[in-house]
Amino acid sequence: MQTLTDIRQLLEVRGIRPRHRFGQNFLHDHNQIRRLIARSGVRAGECVVEVGPGTGALTEALVEVGAEIVACEIDRDMAAIVTERVVAPSSGRVTLVVGDCLDGKHAISAALLEEIGRRFGGRPFRLIANLPYQAATPLMVLLLTTRLDCIGQYVTIQREVADRLKAAPRTGAYGPLSILTSLLAEVEVFAELPPSCFWPAPEVTSAMIAIETLSATRTFDAAQLSAFMHTLFSKRRKQLGSILGRDGVWPEGVDPSMRPEEVSPRQMLALMAARGGAVVRDHPSER
Repeated sequence: MQTLTDIRQLLEVRGIRPRHRFGQNFLHDHNQIRRLIARSGVRAGECVVEVGPGTGALTEALVEVGAEIVACEIDRDMAAIVTERVVAPSSGRVTLVVGDCLDGKHAISAALLEEIGRRFGGRPFRLIANLPYQAATPLMVLLLTTRLDCIGQYVTIQREVADRLKAAPRTGAYGPLSILTSLLAEVEVFAELPPSCFWPAPEVTSAMIAIETLSATRTFDAAQLSAFMHTLFSKRRKQLGSILGRDGVWPEGVDPSMRPEEVSPRQMLALMAARGGAVVRDHPSER
């Protein structure tokens, strides 16, 4: 497994440095890498997607487990390192997609999805990654809402994002991300990582989380719910009646004087069913 000295040397000999614009903070703590893999439960022959492999420290550890891996790296310099150190010696067990994991904020990269389909052939997969901070939230949401073949996400993210995933109603961190994950998955924060676990050290504390998709049949359209919540939480300090109009049917436990952050996940589903087709209003007199 790569040490911090190894990672530094891999970059130095190529005359490159970590790029802030790509969110490159390399996880070098071996204990934390092992913890992430152990919590994922991945076994030999199972499918893994890794986003942002960097120099391939986590990728090498996944190869040791025997996983079949599709990795996605936006930085061509890092992609060259991963290709040389991991892809080439892996006997075909690792493939690398060079490019962004996202097509904008609302779609997973078509190239990445194509490679997942080609390599995994519909088999379930896990996301196991030290996620670049700027890609973390949209990627996690898209996998959760659009990919039923993604059975779990085991990732390192900013502690702030982890707090939003687990937030309860009537708290400042509560929002669409909290509601979606509550309805679609079980979420566990299983480790907190200080900046010293990374190089360069970020200015924030990180967390390792497990997002394990619920196996129950979904009874609602996750994309429709996401859009409905975006409407509400874009005006989160206003009353529901101001946003949706006060007339019409209101589900049990929900009334027009409530604000979006007071509505529980199950109430949000009921509200969407009752008022999802309502005309959105913005009357200052109704705040």
